[in-house]
Amino acid sequence: MGNRNIIEVRGVTKQVRDATGVLTILHEIDFSLAARESVAIVGASGSGKSTLLSILAGLDLPSAGQVLLDGVDLFALDEDARAALRGERVGFVFQSFQLMGHLDALENVMLPLELRGEPDARRLATEMLRRVGLGERLGHYPRLLSGGEQQRVALARAFVLRPAVLFADEPTGSLDHATGEAVMQLMFELNREVGTTLVLVTHDPAIAARCDRQIRLEAGRILPAAASTPAAAQPA
Repeated sequence: MGNRNIIEVRGVTKQVRDATGVLTILHEIDFSLAARESVAIVGASGSGKSTLLSILAGLDLPSAGQVLLDGVDLFALDEDARAALRGERVGFVFQSFQLMGHLDALENVMLPLELRGEPDARRLATEMLRRVGLGERLGHYPRLLSGGEQQRVALARAFVLRPAVLFADEPTGSLDHATGEAVMQLMFELNREVGTTLVLVTHDPAIAARCDRQIRLEAGRILPAAASTPAAAQPA
């Protein structure tokens, strides 16, 4: 594991206003993640997990506090600069896959490479799809792929950029247990190979236990005893 911090979260608070007044979703969240570390953000529904993930990725704005991504203060940047930084440093995997339905598997994985101006996008995308076991599905559109195959395309798309940080929000939530297990095994393998920092939101304690540590949220606060919970022994 690296010894430098790739993510630093300082006093992050998120409040929203509704008909009843001000609702605080996150309360002064503080933690840091080292390069190559894996962490699971866990907690009951409504505890603030997905909101925290969105703020860490610069997709949502905090009401107060800072998030430093590789030393860069995300919220000192405008939205265009944050988007550019995400394109260079961040990958995403979502529960709903979020593939482009009008693009085939190869084109979906090529897209972020092309947006970055990578001249060898087709070869790199092809190699990554073969790595995730979809070498025979390059020309298949998402509607012709199973849920597990679609999530493997999403993994290939995320890892092909070799991101510094991968954010994954309930990546097995739409999959059956066996398929989800296979997808998570692949995610952890790719994470080790690429050397990415993994930030994973999950309800599954078995998945959370495979991470280096867990951050447990309850009503928008980190539970102190769980803030640095070491992972259980990983399966061979």
